[in-house]
Amino acid sequence: MSNDDSLDDLLEELDSQRDLETAQQALSIRMESRRYGKPVTIVEGFDLPQSEIESVASDLKSAMGTGGTVDDGRIELQGDHRTRVPPLLRERGFDVRD
Repeated sequence: MSNDDSLDDLLEELDSQRDLETAQQALSIRMESRRYGKPVTIVEGFDLPQSEIESVASDLKSAMGTGGTVDDGRIELQGDHRTRVPPLLRERGFDVRD
């Protein structure tokens, strides 16, 4: 077995561990009204590094065609997307509470 094979095995194991960690996170989705009654969809419950949360937020914003931000470990999307966000998160392996 060469050194490259053991590195590939280790990387594959780490990737599968990340999938398990993602599946163990129970996310909640809610909507708040902000200034002037504008709705904001909030996704909370992440236990990921900030860079990975930002990556998920970027994917969601692209899929929704909306703006948003990451603040205090939660994703805030402009608009009411409570029905559209859960299937997208489940596709990425997250457990979403209804």
